[in-house]
Amino acid sequence: MDTIKEKKAWREVKYSEKFRNAFRGLYVVSKTTRHLFIHVISALVVVVFGFYFKVSSLEWVVLVFAIGFVLVAEVFNTAIEIDIDLTSPEYHPFARDTKDVAAAAVLLSAFVAVVVGLIIFLPKILNLIQYGNG
Repeated sequence: MDTIKEKKAWREVKYSEKFRNAFRGLYVVSKTTRHLFIHVISALVVVVFGFYFKVSSLEWVVLVFAIGFVLVAEVFNTAIEIDIDLTSPEYHPFARDTKDVAAAAVLLSAFVAVVVGLIIFLPKILNLIQYGNG
């Protein structure tokens, strides 16, 4: 069991250390999440489309939130998977369920992001197809 001194030290981390720990967390996510690369490439494609189609400021806000929603869901999924691997190293159906539900959150966030992308870009793409570049 942790001593009171250890628990107090854990809470009293300096702000600079908190930021360093958060960036370390991003590093851990980047090294342990296989699908993060797909999310980042998808986000870059959306940004390129956004510039190409000259989306409005409001559309940019919605796109940024959709991208962030997927990335945050992936980060939480990774945190849950790390915790389950630690607390349940042997197979257990509840551990599997927990991991599957966390993965479902990422899937749902990706579906929402795709719907947002379709709402914003599909009319612009159809307009481009119908009227061409001119």
